[in-house]
Amino acid sequence: MQRQIRIGLVEFRDDHTEPPFRKAHIRPIPAEIEIENESDDNGLENDEEEEFATQVRGSYFYKQSQVAVKFLRGLLGGKVFENPKDHYELAKLFDYCTGGDGSAIIMDFFAGSGSTGHAVLDLNQASDGKRRYVLVQLPEPVDLDNKDQKAAAEYCDKLGKPRTIAELTKERLRRAAKKIKDENPMFHGDLGFRVFKLDSSNIRAWEPDRDDLPKTLEESVEHLKTGRSEADILFELLLKLGLDLTVPIEEKKIAGKAVHSIGAGTLVVCLSDKISSKEVEPLAFGIVAWHKQLAPSGETSVVFRDSAFSDDVAKTNLTAILYQHGLTSVRSL
Repeated sequence: MQRQIRIGLVEFRDDHTEPPFRKAHIRPIPAEIEIENESDDNGLENDEEEEFATQVRGSYFYKQSQVAVKFLRGLLGGKVFENPKDHYELAKLFDYCTGGDGSAIIMDFFAGSGSTGHAVLDLNQASDGKRRYVLVQLPEPVDLDNKDQKAAAEYCDKLGKPRTIAELTKERLRRAAKKIKDENPMFHGDLGFRVFKLDSSNIRAWEPDRDDLPKTLEESVEHLKTGRSEADILFELLLKLGLDLTVPIEEKKIAGKAVHSIGAGTLVVCLSDKISSKEVEPLAFGIVAWHKQLAPSGETSVVFRDSAFSDDVAKTNLTAILYQHGLTSVRSL
């Protein structure tokens, strides 16, 4: 304990009835006060005592703020953000915190100017990594009449986008990806991203009006909510089936219907709103042929819109054909 006090690792409180606390140094302990490699009376060796000399990575953001402002101004073509984080320093921080794990996922709940995403892309390019990022940003409006937000609002207008911070985040990521690709043409890592907005389920919940059950039953014939796109339903399926939102998605026309293959055939989805009896066989055999071509390693789930079938016979026939060719996991929405 005396040694820890001597080298400055212990801080005593003003109230001496409270216990002291241990310091964590931002910078490495100077060589002249490093613990010598010898045993103390308590039998602790050097490496055991060094455990107390915790060092943490310092924050350089306050030093780099002006550098980051100038960089982002050059990237976006204007001073859109007042205090962006320096993505170079963030990249160092992420590399430090993940121990060089090239497949780590970095999440930022306050995306702002998108510095975190930019940092991950830069780090991947520099280390040939496959790190991924998740950025969360409210569509917080920027006001043209607010002098602090005027430049950002005008920039959104110039892009033809809604006046929100989220739109600025996305534009920064697009430009960052282009800059990395232009400067490093041999880099073939993933520089893209997908944007999702939080919403209610696309599947209609069973909420019966007990005073008018016939009307409720009639409204529930269609299980999917109106006004929802195929993409909306497709990505909800990924979530419900536990698939990654970034898996590859292919689309192919089979018997005139759009059929989607997700995750190299792990999931096959046809959300056409009409499937007649005549279309059942060509659609089913087309899906079977594509499935053989994809040759997924695990079981494949096939999903259709329940209300699309002209009658129960059409649905039964299509399901039977798929079953005969090994596609036994057939679902309908």
